[in-house]
Formats: sequence, C-alpha cells, structure tokens
Amino acid sequence: MQLDVRSLPIPEVKLVKTKRISDTRGYFSETYTRSAFAKCSVDHDFVQDNQSCSAAAGTVRGLHYQSPPFAQTKLVRVLRGKILDVAVDLRRSSPNYGKHVAVELSEESDEQLIVPAGFAHGFCTMEPNTIVFYKVDAHYSPEHDRGINWADPALGIAWPVSKERAILSDKDRRLPMLSESPHVFN
Repeated sequence: MQLDVRSLPIPEVKLVKTKRISDTRGYFSETYTRSAFAKCSVDHDFVQDNQSCSAAAGTVRGLHYQSPPFAQTKLVRVLRGKILDVAVDLRRSSPNYGKHVAVELSEESDEQLIVPAGFAHGFCTMEPNTIVFYKVDAHYSPEHDRGINWADPALGIAWPVSKERAILSDKDRRLPMLSESPHVFN
C-alpha cells in the first residue's frame, strides 16, 4: 500500500492520500492497512467504524469529542459527496489551543484526515446525500461525549454555510462555546 502522509498547519493533524487504480470497470483503492499506516508513524488500534449520511448540503455535524479516558483518534474519509472537515485543538498546553485546521474531503480525492485525540471534530456537507465514514480508536461512551459550538466566533472557522441556513441536530445547537467548555485535555 502506498501512502502520502502530510502534516497540516497543526502538525498532529494529518492528511493521508492513498493510491487509486482505475480501469474501464472503475477503480480500486486500499484505504487502510495498519502496517502501512504504522510505517508512516500513524499507528492506532482502531476499534470501531462509524458512518453517517446527510441528505442535504449544509448539514453540520460537530464539533464533537470524547473526554479521557475515552478520547478518540479518528480516521475520516468521504464515500460519497464532499465535506469541509474541521479539527479544533483542545489541548490546553498546546501552542495551537483553540486553533483549527479545515480541509475539503471528497469521494474523488482519495484523501483521509487523521484527527488525533485532544481535538474536537466536525464537518459540513457541501453536496446532498454525502456519506462520511470514519474509524475511531476508542469505543463511544455517552458519559464522555462532549462538544464545542460549531459557530463559536472565537474559533474563526469559515464554514461553507451560514448560521441561519445550517442544518443541525438539537444537541449540536446547544453545544457550549470554547470559553464555556471544561478543559479536559492538558
């Protein structure tokens, strides 16, 4: 498996590009092989796969995270459609605390985003019927489920949808601003 792994402006967040082999039938792509990822210093024991489908463009999911000891590293990819994927650094001791990285992921890009534990994660769909698939290295724990408000102006995220037009769950609408959130990652 050939991987191209590059660090983003917050170096712990990484963009992974896999090789796609195309022919008259379509394409084939190996999206995850643990040994290949480990050779690129991306070595996680993924224990759960998750998938979401968002019917409308402008659907926002996030910004979510789990507190320790159930903090999760995520490996995110798009199976159909396109998203703006965002990771916000919540590590209080980090020089990047409160900063974010945002990348577009699509079914055509063959790219995946590694969002480490200690980051809030969310995305906005840019096309209808977008399907997002991600692996996590800790099981979901409702008691440790947390989040930051996606529209917190202090984060400075340039979302592709306005606050008024975004489609959100009731839970995500009520998430606190970063300044009102507990510090769980030191």
